[in-house]
Amino acid sequence: MSKPIVAIVGRPNVGKSTLFNQIGKRRVSIVDDMPGVTRDRIYMDAEWLNHTFTMIDTGGIEFDDSDQILRSMRYQAQLAMDEADVIVFVVDGRAGLTSADEEVGHILRAAKKPVILAVNKVDSQQLEANIYEFYNLGLGDPMGISASNALGLGDLLDAIVEAFPETSGEDKEADEISIAVIGRPNVGKSSIVNALIGEERVIVSDVAGTTRDAIDTHFVADGIKFMLIDTAGMRRKGKIEEAVERYSVMRSLRAVDRADVVLMVIDAFEGITEQDKKIAGYAHESGKGVIIIVNKWDIFPNKDDKSTLRFTEDLRGELGFLQYAPVLYTSALTHQRISRITELVKYVADQQSMRIQTSVLNELIRDAVSVNPPPSHRGKQLKIYFMTQADIQPPRFIIFVNDPELMHFSYLRFIENRLRESFGFEGTPLKLIVRGRKEEDDL
Repeated sequence: MSKPIVAIVGRPNVGKSTLFNQIGKRRVSIVDDMPGVTRDRIYMDAEWLNHTFTMIDTGGIEFDDSDQILRSMRYQAQLAMDEADVIVFVVDGRAGLTSADEEVGHILRAAKKPVILAVNKVDSQQLEANIYEFYNLGLGDPMGISASNALGLGDLLDAIVEAFPETSGEDKEADEISIAVIGRPNVGKSSIVNALIGEERVIVSDVAGTTRDAIDTHFVADGIKFMLIDTAGMRRKGKIEEAVERYSVMRSLRAVDRADVVLMVIDAFEGITEQDKKIAGYAHESGKGVIIIVNKWDIFPNKDDKSTLRFTEDLRGELGFLQYAPVLYTSALTHQRISRITELVKYVADQQSMRIQTSVLNELIRDAVSVNPPPSHRGKQLKIYFMTQADIQPPRFIIFVNDPELMHFSYLRFIENRLRESFGFEGTPLKLIVRGRKEEDDL
């Protein structure tokens, strides 16, 4: 199920990033007195009153077309507004209403989305009177807040979640495996979709970013039902020459949220980029099954076993957190190994849904402890009492110990490796949670 999206917009230096960080309870965006520091959208999940949502921190909106960066920031904010379910318009209560605020207000009135007007930097009674002039924007009741002092944020968050649209059921059938095809533009995602479904359902072009919408396609292969979500490509920072090349990352994030298994498509010639790592990282952190698809392999030179092994090793090195993901070398043009994709998707989906009995897990723990005893710290030994599986998709395990602080990440990785050696779990991340024995009653 896709999470609601909240875009924080406004002109530069009104406190958008500070508000973003306060809501997220961690410093993600750069906060600086220099206008325009946040030049790209930044995404973060947040939660309020059992509502989980994704926030977008946008660059400030300016109307000086002589500055390429300002034009890019304005375009980015417009994209964020297009994708958002709720828009928080932040203005400066100390500076008062400006002509730029009025310009932004004009854009927002045309957006036909729920807009919450947050008058920031209202941290004294003297400044509260400044709130009223913002009624002139015609965007409803302004709310006085102070992001830096966390004043009024509870009321603001109440208003945000109240404005969320009613959730509707997904189009996915109960026994259907949903697949999100993600990656940077022009790596061959649409061609892979077309090859999988056997018909030109998605426009294919050599111009990067021509897939403008996420398109759901239902099909059957080997008696298994699949729903394929083809997404707009994700684009590197700074690529702002063509508007079509900056099409929204948010559609791809929504697709990942809805998917069971993610196909991470990589261009064989370009290899791994920083943007690939960010895209793959989102899928990994979301607990989705992941398959790495190396496309255009038909025209890659020197495709002997040794070069393929070297390419795979390089992939593993660059995507260290995806050691569990299978790698498939394909050509959407010649359909090389395309038929293996659905077979591999079904396998990974089964791996994600695997359940292991507690008795079997505890036998594994006993064997692991005998081979590699738990670490000690300052004379105190870690004791592992038992492990149980709490959930699937992704598989989640809870390990009960005498003191969670004694569990070193390297020993946790050792346990994860033993789980994978014993049961596979290929293509799926594993979530290992360490709890003190006293927390057992909370299960």
